[in-house]
Order: sequence, then structure tokens, then C-alpha cells
Amino acid sequence: MVSTTTVVTATVATAATGILAYAAYFDYQRRNQVEFRRNLRRNERRQVRAEKEEQEISSLKQRAAIKSLIDEANEEGFPQGVEEREAYFNEQVMTGEMLSQDPSRKVESALAFYKGLKVYPAPGDLIKIYDSTVPKPILDILADMIAHDSSLDITASRTGGIDLGNIPNVGLD
Repeated sequence: MVSTTTVVTATVATAATGILAYAAYFDYQRRNQVEFRRNLRRNERRQVRAEKEEQEISSLKQRAAIKSLIDEANEEGFPQGVEEREAYFNEQVMTGEMLSQDPSRKVESALAFYKGLKVYPAPGDLIKIYDSTVPKPILDILADMIAHDSSLDITASRTGGIDLGNIPNVGLD
């Protein structure tokens, strides 16, 4: 009677020999057959092209979803009173921060930050704050949302038109 270890050893040895023989055959074909190398390059290019197309389709779907979310948020409307806007802003930013901890909820997090941005009195200043605090993937989605909304004025600043960058620095020279 044949022991199980002998059968397992023979099976593993046969499999390893087959893999080694295929690797040797593949290497021989790759080195010596021009058409084989050409087909390998074509297949590689096709695969890269297919991945690129899939990524573009995914990007288009995400942009369409973002546009529909922005349109829904604008249809819902935003609070008008100062106290209501402040409470709404705090609620949305806190929601965005909580959702940003979960990588699978990037779009929902960006939407919450967008809603907070929409009611903030100086959106340009808030974008600078978001730039340093919000994770990059969420910030990219937020940028798409801002680009879709033409009614959002991100150039407005609380300084009243004064460019603080042109004020000379006083100090030790």
C-alpha cells in the first residue's frame, strides 16, 4: 500500500515540474519567437488601454453622481437666517469630518463639506482651511462639486477687497 505522504510528494513534484517546464517553454518562446514577443506587447497594450477606458468610465459615472447630488442639495435649499446658517454649517462640517474617517464614504463626506461651504459667508477662505485639513481624495471630489456649481462665489473674501499679500512686513531685516 502507498502512503499518503508519498502520493502528496509525487503530486507536488509533478506540479512543480510542470510549472518549471512551462516557465522554460515560455522563456524560450519569448527569446526566440518574434511573433510571440509581438503578441505579448499587443496584449499588454490592450490591457493598459482597457484599464484606462474603465477608469474613464468610472470617472464619468462619479461625475454624473456628483452632479445629481449637487442638484439635489440645491433643490433642498439652504437656511437663510444667520443663526440657522451657523448651526447648519457646524452640523455639516462635523458630519463631513466624521464621514471622512471612512474611506468608502468619500462622496458623502465631500457633500457635507460642500453644504457647509455653501452657507459659509466667505467660501474662498473656507476652501483654504479645507485645503489644509480635508484628506486629498475628498478634496478632489469637493473640487468637482465646486466646479459643477456656478452659483458658488469662491473668490469672495472677508477682507473687503484688501489684498493682505501686498502689505509690507514689519520686522528685522
